[in-house]
Parts: sequence; C-alpha cells; structure tokens
Amino acid sequence: MLIIYTPKITNRLGYTFNVIFRLMLHTEFSLTTDVATYENHNGEKLCYGHERKSKEGAFIKAVNLLFETNITEQELRPFREGDEARLFPTYGNESDMSFDPFAAAFYLLSRYEEYLPHRTDEHGRFLAQESIAFREGFIECAIVDRWARHIREVIGRYYPEQKFPERKYEFEETVDIDAAYCYKHKGLGRSLMGIARDLIKEREPGELKERLKVLSGKKDDPFDTFDYILSHKRAHRDLKLVFFVLLGDYGLYDKPISYHNNEFQELLKHLCDHAKMGIHPSYNALNTPHLIDVEMKRLSEILHRRIVRSRFHFLRLQFPNSYRSLLKAGIKHDYTMGYADTIGYRAGTATPYPFYDLSRDEETQLTIHPFILMDTTLQQYMKLNQDEAISAIKRCIDEAREVGGTFSCIWHNQHLCDKYGWAGWRKVYEEMIEYGTR
Repeated sequence: MLIIYTPKITNRLGYTFNVIFRLMLHTEFSLTTDVATYENHNGEKLCYGHERKSKEGAFIKAVNLLFETNITEQELRPFREGDEARLFPTYGNESDMSFDPFAAAFYLLSRYEEYLPHRTDEHGRFLAQESIAFREGFIECAIVDRWARHIREVIGRYYPEQKFPERKYEFEETVDIDAAYCYKHKGLGRSLMGIARDLIKEREPGELKERLKVLSGKKDDPFDTFDYILSHKRAHRDLKLVFFVLLGDYGLYDKPISYHNNEFQELLKHLCDHAKMGIHPSYNALNTPHLIDVEMKRLSEILHRRIVRSRFHFLRLQFPNSYRSLLKAGIKHDYTMGYADTIGYRAGTATPYPFYDLSRDEETQLTIHPFILMDTTLQQYMKLNQDEAISAIKRCIDEAREVGGTFSCIWHNQHLCDKYGWAGWRKVYEEMIEYGTR
C-alpha cells in the first residue's frame, strides 16, 4: 500500500487524496504525520509537504491551501508546462512536480472560485467566463484527471513495479423532460392559447394543421421522441441513460405537463423500466428549497420508487446552498455540474466525485456527476451549425476517452423532434452516440 507523509491531516487534504487516489487512480493509500512511520515503510512512499522527509520515495511540494480552513482569494499563478495548464507553482529543485497538483485539484473540485465574489447571468448562474479554466483556455480539458495521471507517473518513476489499474471510459446520455408533449395534455386553456398563437403566426408552416391533427388523435405528438431515444439505448448496450423530469407547477420558466395526467404518468413508468430516473427541480426551487421535496414526492408517487437523482432546471446551481438543499431532501446524485453558455468541465474533471462543502469544511454524501455539453449550448449559445457541433462533440468524447473518464451530455426530448428550429439535429445526436459508444 502507498503511504503518504504529510505534516498535517485536514479534511481538505483527506478529501483531495481520496478523490485522486481512490476514485481516479483506483489505489489504496494511508496517511501519516509520523516521520519514523513513513521512513520505516517498506512499500511505496509519497511525501507531500513543504520539505522532503526521506531520500526514498516521491516528493511533491505543497502550498498552504489544503492545510487551511478559511476561504480567501488564492494566488493561482497559472502557467503552462507543454500543452497543459498548471496552478499553484512551487519552486525548488527537490519537488518531483513543478506545481501542487493536489491544491490545484481541490480548488477546481470544490468550486472554490464560486464561493468568492463573481458575476452571474440573469438566472443567477455562475458564468463560465468567470472561471480560471475559461480564462486560461483549459475549460474543455479534464485537467484534474490529467494531473492525477501525472501523479501516477511520478510515483511510477520511483516504483516501476507499482501497477495502477486502468480506468474505463463510459458514455452517459442524460435527457431533460421539460415538456413531454408539444400539443397533447396541456389543458383547454393552454391549447386555446396555442391555437390563437398559430392563427396569428405559426412557428413553421402547417403548425396549426399539425396541432389539430395531434389533438384529434390523428398524428403523434412531435415532442414524443421517447421511443426514438430508447431505440438507441437498446442498440448500444454500454450506453447509460438517465431521464430528469420537470414536475413543478406552471410558471414563467416551468411549463411541464400536469403530473396528474394519466398518460404522462404511464410514459414515466415506461421510461423507468428502461433507464434511470431523476427529478428536475423547477426554476423556483433554487430560492424555494422545499419545492424540491414537493416535486420529488410527485415523481416518487408516480414511479413508486425512491428518488435519489436530480438536475436543476435551467442549470441553476449556487454554492453551497443548492447542494445542501439536495442533501436535505435525500438526493444522492446530482447532474447539474456544467455550463449553459459553453461546453466545458466546470469542475475540471470527467469523474463523478463527492461534493465538498467548503463553508462547513466537510465532505458530503452527495455525488456530483459532471457533464461536458448540452444541446442548447451547442445550438443557441455557441451558435454552431450541425457539422461544427459534431466536431465539438467528438473533441469532447476524445478527451473523456483519453483520461478514462465519463462523457456525459444533456439532450432534451423536444429538440429531437426534427423541426421547430431543430431540423437536422437528429444527425448530430446519432453521430454522437455512434462515435461515443464505438
């Protein structure tokens, strides 16, 4: 077993080493603050501190971040080493690395920068442009996973016989069900308003005619793309699939089908037979946390299952309160970690990892599942055409494969209808699945 000497064991340090070694490198380790125990160990050694304690074993010089408990502006001093970014440089000839990869990893994983003053968009979301990853040009890189690999290489130079298990790349598709149907099951009032809008101006030629056919049962609803989505799940056994269902009350940013509707309930039960299901907490749940419990109860009663997965509607995530609300509600896995305005790794990793509550200085039982891209990000925020979107997706898949991480993406059932501004995007979706699962 690898033994690691450090002058002080803190919650931050224990958390970071757990993520790097156990989750990313699949390697067991033990920590010690006793120099004699470290020096007398006959196996692999790593010293992490301000000075080397033994001629044997690897030494990575530490900055102070993991030994602190306060939250304050950090001197990141970013630089490049080859093609890769580095934070928290260290100086001196003794260290086997030119920077502190553990402090750098903790800074990104804990979302330290989101606890500091920053700008938000109109929905209260942290802007990608505010992040060090965006400013330094490594936002599309699973940089923490790469730093973990460099740590593995440093240890391997001292102990060539030490074998680290290879990580397995995974492909995960997640689908947000904001509106299960375009025309059906919206109630008389919403249907009449839709017809009136069509009479004034149709989004596409023939929309009113199509609406009436759907409402009369002569045509399938265009947003009902669920059999199409499930067909790809059946064709690709290794594809992981998760649906997130919006069950909030009707409002400015929440326009779901009523959870009382029997056909909608039957649809959700059908999807639950073939994929994992989670709640999509409504727009107002960010500032009214008890809505999470209300909406979770609705989904649980429909599916007759405990709900443990979530992703906030509009990706509204604020630290640390959003995750505290989920923990209080009993959520175990959250999939909100990513950006709406650009593709990229918000926490610098393609590895699911535990949420660290920086204000309380403690690791929690909530697992964060980062995603790298969303359909609306590609089309509406980045203004990519279909070929450009395919190239961007393949680039992101290649990065996840390179580090043995999880490529996780967000699609919406309504955007796979092949119309209403999304004509031709099924090609993007299909190429993504073929490339990502081959």
